[in-house]
Amino acid sequence: MSTVTTLTQLDALESEGIHVMREVAGEFERPVLLFSGGKDSIVMLHLARKAFWPAPVPFSLMHVDTGHNFPEVIEYRDRVVAEHGLRLVVASVQDAIDDGRVAERTDGSRNPLQTVPLLDAITAHRFDAVFGGGRRDEEKARAKERVFSLRDEFGQWDPRRQRPELWDLYNGRHRAGEHVRVFPLSNWTELDVWRYIERERIELPAIYYSHRREVFLRDGMWLAPGGWGGPRADEALQVRIVRYRTVGDMSCTGAVESTASTVPEVIAEVGASRLTERGATRADDRASEAAMEDRKREGYF
Repeated sequence: MSTVTTLTQLDALESEGIHVMREVAGEFERPVLLFSGGKDSIVMLHLARKAFWPAPVPFSLMHVDTGHNFPEVIEYRDRVVAEHGLRLVVASVQDAIDDGRVAERTDGSRNPLQTVPLLDAITAHRFDAVFGGGRRDEEKARAKERVFSLRDEFGQWDPRRQRPELWDLYNGRHRAGEHVRVFPLSNWTELDVWRYIERERIELPAIYYSHRREVFLRDGMWLAPGGWGGPRADEALQVRIVRYRTVGDMSCTGAVESTASTVPEVIAEVGASRLTERGATRADDRASEAAMEDRKREGYF
């Protein structure tokens, strides 16, 4: 008598992500995984370790370091790299500023400045496939992206060159100088990510859970003070109980007031939310209706 095994939604998403990882490892010569220490890149790394176990992860990690990072995230990044014997490439925004390749912005935000060091590192290390943690539910421009997304020799994205992916068949062909961005979590939602974190018991940086923190209010968001230039004279520091839904440059990543201190509590909170984490907490996406798409066309994640 045969038995039928029914995959849960998380099983299916995990299987798809592992399949994508293995496709890239088999098809490309020099892949790299973008690792910010945020929850999506942490889940990507978890999938990569599962995909190739018991062998080590067969590609490097790369962090585009703005210099305005949350200390908890950098501590987590370095500890995970050391614990699992991973290779880490750091592309530094500060180095790009010092070299005159980019100029510091008047608002103090370095998030838009990540594109140049990212593309320079891809070229220098000859990476031909770059794993990113983007999900289609996050933002309208990311919803347009395929799992395999071609970038031209300048690292730019043209939505008109998107390739069909019928029956989950991925086309990684590219010319010399081009590379492919790969998004294993494309079909996941924020809630899927948190449920998977719960199921797999994945450790995250402490800032994803409720904690007391000094913050100040700017443009409707609670930002953390730091060397990036905040707060201004008219912005008063307050101690609030907050957590972060996403991790990025301190100058543009807002906290949300929350008492969710455990994964089940975060899942309940996310399930009741009507705003994506980027829509609720990322100032760089509020610049214009097409802010993310404009940055992606230039080579952003």
